[in-house]
Amino acid sequence: MTERDAIVFVVDDDPSVREGLQGLIQTAELRVQTFASAEEFLSSRRPDTPACLVLDIELPGLSGLDLQYKLAQVGIQLPIIFLTGHGDIARSVQAMKAGAAEFLTKPLHPQCLLAAIRKAIERDRAARRERAEVLDLRRRFDALTPRERQVMGLVVAGLLNKQTAAELGTSEITIKVHRSRVMQKMRAESLPELVRMAEKLGIPPTQKSPSYTNVQ
Repeated sequence: MTERDAIVFVVDDDPSVREGLQGLIQTAELRVQTFASAEEFLSSRRPDTPACLVLDIELPGLSGLDLQYKLAQVGIQLPIIFLTGHGDIARSVQAMKAGAAEFLTKPLHPQCLLAAIRKAIERDRAARRERAEVLDLRRRFDALTPRERQVMGLVVAGLLNKQTAAELGTSEITIKVHRSRVMQKMRAESLPELVRMAEKLGIPPTQKSPSYTNVQ
C-alpha cells in the first residue's frame, strides 16, 4: 500500500479548522474526510484501509475522549491524534493511557502534525499486518484435530516425543506422526517458529507434570 491508499479522518466542530486541516493533509498526498462531530463520525461508513483519526478533544455532545472510549468499546483500533487548545495535562495523560498516538496543542505546527499523522498511519499498517497474520494462524490452528492441538501444546512446552506419548497414553511413533502433521498444517519450519506462532495466538504451552521428568 502507498500513502494514497491511506486516509486521515478529522473530527473538529470548527469549520475553519476542518478546512485548514484538510488542505494541509492533502499537501501530503493523503486522502482526508472531515466530520463536525463525534456522532457524525460514528454514523459514517469508513473505508477499510490504513488510517488515523485527528480528533479535537473539545467537541459538542460526545467529547474526543468519549469518542475514544466508544471506539475502544466496539473494537475499532484506530490511532488517534488528539488536538487541544488548552494543553490540559490531565486529559492528555488520560488519552495517552487509553492508547492515543499523539496529543498536540493548538496552534499546530504543520510539520509536527504531518509527522504525527505519518507515524500513526504506519502504526495502523503494522497493526493491520499483525491482525492479518494472527487471523491466518488462527485458521491454520482451527484446521488441527483435537489430538493435534494437544500435541502442539505439549510440544511448545518443550516436551520430547516420548514424554508427550507418556502424557497422552500413546506410542512415540504416533506422536511423531501427529507432530509432523502439526508442523505441516501450521506451516512451521522449526520448533522455535511453532512456539512463536503459539505465542501470537495466545495459546499457553501445556503445563508440565512432575511425572514428565521421570520419563527417559
